[in-house]
Amino acid sequence: MPNSKGRRRRFGALRELRSGQWQARYRGPDGLMRPADHTFRDKTSAEVWLTRKEAEILNGDWIDPDAGKVLFATYGQAWIDERPGLRPKTVETYRYVFGRHLLPVLGSRSVDEIKEGSVRRWRKDLLDSGVGVATVAKAYRLLKAIMNTAVDDGMIRRNPCRINGAAMDRSPERPVLSLDQVITLADVIGPRYRALVLLAVFGCLRWGELAALQRQDIDITARTVRIRRTLTEVRGGGHIFGPPKSAAGYRTIAYPAFITPDVIKHLEQFTAAGDDALVFTTPAGTPLRNGNFRRRVWAAAVSAARLQEIHFHDLRHTGNTLTAEAGASLRELMERMGHSSTRAALIYQHSSAERQRALADTLGALVATKLKPEGTGSELSGTYVARDVSE
Repeated sequence: MPNSKGRRRRFGALRELRSGQWQARYRGPDGLMRPADHTFRDKTSAEVWLTRKEAEILNGDWIDPDAGKVLFATYGQAWIDERPGLRPKTVETYRYVFGRHLLPVLGSRSVDEIKEGSVRRWRKDLLDSGVGVATVAKAYRLLKAIMNTAVDDGMIRRNPCRINGAAMDRSPERPVLSLDQVITLADVIGPRYRALVLLAVFGCLRWGELAALQRQDIDITARTVRIRRTLTEVRGGGHIFGPPKSAAGYRTIAYPAFITPDVIKHLEQFTAAGDDALVFTTPAGTPLRNGNFRRRVWAAAVSAARLQEIHFHDLRHTGNTLTAEAGASLRELMERMGHSSTRAALIYQHSSAERQRALADTLGALVATKLKPEGTGSELSGTYVARDVSE
């Protein structure tokens, strides 16, 4: 039984326990008396704690200690369900990552039990178990987003996801095909999908954008493709036509004249009549599915073209690189790629800068050979070079 050495205070109450430890209690904004979650070794420590708690209440920083008792499994699932405006594919990805990588370890804990140490151990265990770095980064970003909302909801004081660099994918650089490789791949993949490959590269288009194209989206005279929707596959079968990933995804892309004959031929031979007809379909006339296409068409074509580890998305990556090397500005790259931020476009600007350095080195080597007259090992004077150039 505690003794009665406590006395009434202006804010909160203190009392000394038989153990010699001190207990602190206070009345929260909700009118309930709440004890500290631990005892104190002396009276001064308990008084300091009460002073800080009073300041939290006065400053509006008070956190209801019961608010974070909700199971992370329940809160995380509700978080996904309550996200407005997410694309179906994004929701599907969130559900998969949440169920596969977050629930098994963190699902049985309450939100306020997830601390910085538990996040570090969870991440390390995933990496040690062989889960890929990019996948772990994706899971970490989802956990961080959920816990950010928990902070906003007044459930916890700060986000426990505080590992520098943990949200970065650090995915290996994807290969860029040469022009010869692009043409070879277009040749071997067959007539039905030749235009698909060429538009992916020279239109810088995503798989979902290509799979959703309708006849009315292609203007042969203007040599343009209009992007106004995308096809999203649903896990377990089925598909959904929805809006592009962002407002910047709505765009009209011009393609080079040399692929116009391929586009015309495709529309004549493989696209059904009517403005609403899908441009690219299976031989049965159904919408393309990435997995089926990869197994039935893509793998054989890549092998026939003698390419290795090439994904369909690498065609868009190749097109973005070629566009940058052609001299596109940052804004032009963003518009062509359908991005609203500069982050991705700057990657290709960097690639273009490397290409410029390579050209400069080649030019320097050419100039160096001009500095030496034939049959001698001596360099010409700067005056001679200037005279030679002017003449």
